[in-house]
Amino acid sequence: MGRAFVYVILGGGVAAGYAALEFTKKGVSHGELCIISEEPVAPYERPALSKGFLLPEAPARLPAFHTCVGANEERLTPKWYKEHGIELILGTRVKSADVRRKTLLTATGETISYKFLIIATGARALRLEEFGVSGSDAENVCYLRDVADATRLVDVMQKSTDGNAVVIGGGYIGMECAASLVINKINVSMVFPEPHCMGRLFTPKIASYYEEFYKSKGINFVKGTVLSSFVFNAEGKVTGVNLKDGSYLPADLVVVGIGIRPNTSLFEGQLTLEKGGIKVNSRLQTSNTSVYAVGDVASFPVKTFGEIRRLEHVDAARKSARHAVSAIMEPEKTPEFDYLPFFYSRVFSLSWQFYGDNTGEAVYFGDFSGTSFGAYWVNKGQLVGSFLEGGSKEEYEAIANVTRVKPEIEDLSELERQGLGFAVAVSQQPVVVPPVDVGGSGSLVVLEKAVYPWHAAAGVVVAASIAAFAYWYGRRRRRWWIGS
Repeated sequence: MGRAFVYVILGGGVAAGYAALEFTKKGVSHGELCIISEEPVAPYERPALSKGFLLPEAPARLPAFHTCVGANEERLTPKWYKEHGIELILGTRVKSADVRRKTLLTATGETISYKFLIIATGARALRLEEFGVSGSDAENVCYLRDVADATRLVDVMQKSTDGNAVVIGGGYIGMECAASLVINKINVSMVFPEPHCMGRLFTPKIASYYEEFYKSKGINFVKGTVLSSFVFNAEGKVTGVNLKDGSYLPADLVVVGIGIRPNTSLFEGQLTLEKGGIKVNSRLQTSNTSVYAVGDVASFPVKTFGEIRRLEHVDAARKSARHAVSAIMEPEKTPEFDYLPFFYSRVFSLSWQFYGDNTGEAVYFGDFSGTSFGAYWVNKGQLVGSFLEGGSKEEYEAIANVTRVKPEIEDLSELERQGLGFAVAVSQQPVVVPPVDVGGSGSLVVLEKAVYPWHAAAGVVVAASIAAFAYWYGRRRRRWWIGS
């Protein structure tokens, strides 16, 4: 028993939806494409799970956040897939793959063959048992990776109003879930081993701003330690947690967000792996020319920095999926995948974006006691990364573009003085390179890929200084303040 398709997408997350939409734009014929997913629902925007899905009022629910609404494109409901002749094979686990024979074997015994395969298997949440802590199966211990997890978390939250929640982990999931729990009138303590939150991305100074804001909302931080064990009642429900530093926290609810691990097991020994993911080239093609990998599971060349990286973010999933489809359908017209690393988050009234790399020396600008501030990272004399909190669409575009340009910086104090105005000024330079798609917004900005040393022509420096002053003055006139 089996079925044959020209194109198969393995995995039903964000990347699968964006790949499907791109296939239709490239003219895929009815019956040529299928998506195989373990989840029982069509692809959806996973970021909604830690944000809108957890809200106490008017929460997000499917079908509202099926892909590709996150990029302001069509909402791909099951009806959409049917109308476009795309087969959705949902609630189905693939137990083995044979890339030489170009076949997949499902847990039900069906063989599915393909001409081209896109691996979009994503990643799974790391579980406490992998770190020697048992108890994850307790009814009030929650993870957050899919709709089923989110539905379960909402159910436990609704039973825990005015109670105590412990969030294990200080990264994306921990920070976003902590915000949602507080909004649901639950007391929150965050526990993580690092000296500050978002340790892989934030500097101590940036992290301090967010930690203080969270504290103002009643969130307690317990840093530099980890969970050692749960305390259970007679019914097997968790009532508290013991930490490695000897302290104890009461808990009506525990949310665990301690990282993810790419789902590569089906292809180990068949495809080349690197940095925890499946290694691909600049066309998202694996070591087997008929197989492509995208999203969290792919380790791809980041052209801007000249190295292979695996990035865990929805933006990379969306864009790599589109590019892989283009490389398959129009190989002669598809350039190298040139992705600028991008991360963002929106919680409470806060909204930040980061582009590039956080290596080298951080140069801060803006008002850390107010609502808008940021940082540049300068490594080996070049600006390689930019961060901005509380920016406008145009300001976020400016920091994205200045990061892609990678201007030379010789005077860090001058960069600090000009602050965001420097990015704005650089973005206003003449247009000579292809457009840059910023953050999936569909807004294209073009600029000259030039060198901007501080001893450059006086006109550039003066222009940047004037632009910086004008920008600073304008911001003071339209400053907004954080609400509750």
